[in-house]
Amino acid sequence: MRSSPRNRTNCICVVTITAVLIFVGNVPAAGNVPGSEQPVPVEQTDVALGVGRVELATAEVTTDAAPEVVLPATIETDHSEMRQTGSSTNDIVAQLDGFAEPSRIGSSLKIVMTMSVISLAPAILLMTTSFIRITIVLGLLRQALGAQQLPPNQVTTSLALFMTAMIMWPVWTRVYEDAVVPYSDPNVEMSMAEAWEIGSEPVRHFMISQIEFAHNTDDVRLFVQYTPNAKKDPETYDDVPTQALLPAFVLSELKTAFLLGFQIYLPFLIIDIVVSTLTTSMGMVMLPPTMMSLPFKLLLFVLVDGWHLIVGMLLESFGTYG
Repeated sequence: MRSSPRNRTNCICVVTITAVLIFVGNVPAAGNVPGSEQPVPVEQTDVALGVGRVELATAEVTTDAAPEVVLPATIETDHSEMRQTGSSTNDIVAQLDGFAEPSRIGSSLKIVMTMSVISLAPAILLMTTSFIRITIVLGLLRQALGAQQLPPNQVTTSLALFMTAMIMWPVWTRVYEDAVVPYSDPNVEMSMAEAWEIGSEPVRHFMISQIEFAHNTDDVRLFVQYTPNAKKDPETYDDVPTQALLPAFVLSELKTAFLLGFQIYLPFLIIDIVVSTLTTSMGMVMLPPTMMSLPFKLLLFVLVDGWHLIVGMLLESFGTYG
């Protein structure tokens, strides 16, 4: 017997619903699917794994407690470093306090003053000798010749030093015999102040003689007026302090050196003027006059024995020390 379409439809629906129910009943839960991984709590792992659970639990506990174990050691190390830093700082402060004692300050100042005097000694010795005048005159001679590198600086400086040693030898001899030898003798009682006063007397006498010989006493009065605690109108040079006599001597030496340099410059200047006039009148404008005048200057200097004249003039300008 043929079934109606409605009956067929009802049968299909019943079969479909039955198949779906059977399929749903056979599908396992998500947690029971083989191959799926799911984090297991520590308690479940303890029950399931037996001996292996101890290692996992220990690893988790150690990981969680690591900051608590390392932190006290770090803090203790920091405290020890702070204690070491504090102790070193206290040692430095104690050393500074020791250096701040009056006895050590006095010795330190003496060392500093001694080193300062030693470093300034060459300049002081040169400024109180004939070196100023000699080196300036030789420098002006080189400029007058027009040869900027002849003679070289080493040659002129060496000549100035040798002439200075020759001129100042009597002065230094008196200083050595009157001050250095007695002060070095243990059998002679002489203080540093007494040795300084006796040793500076020959040097003062030399500077005074050069100022008087060059008639530059006005320079002494100039510096005395601006020197504190000094007699404004000194009657003798004994009333002039050394701090005023030193710059007066240097200024006097500069004046004398420039006067001597002018006397040396004048004949070479005449040669420059003559050569420049001749080259201009002949139309040789492009030819430097200094190139033409240099041979004539050297010829004149050699013919008149210029070195002998200049050195003799310098020695004569210092007079006779005595």
